[in-house]
Amino acid sequence: MDSAGFIAGMSAIAAGIAAIGVIGGGIGTGNATAKAVEGIAKQPEASDKIIRALVIGGALSEATAIYGFLIALLLILLGVKG
Repeated sequence: MDSAGFIAGMSAIAAGIAAIGVIGGGIGTGNATAKAVEGIAKQPEASDKIIRALVIGGALSEATAIYGFLIALLLILLGVKG
């Protein structure tokens, strides 16, 4: 078995697994936005607090997705060279 081919194959599998983090970030942000809109619809006077929590939570969720994307990208690029 060629070691370079093995490394490239394993890097592709690992990149696919890391991409699941990107999907999870999108799902998390979507759920948080839906619940925030629902909360604002029920209590418009609390919209400032809800939006503040939404922005902080969305930033954390998107940061996780970006880290997953970067890891997947690095695995693909380094796996091709290896």
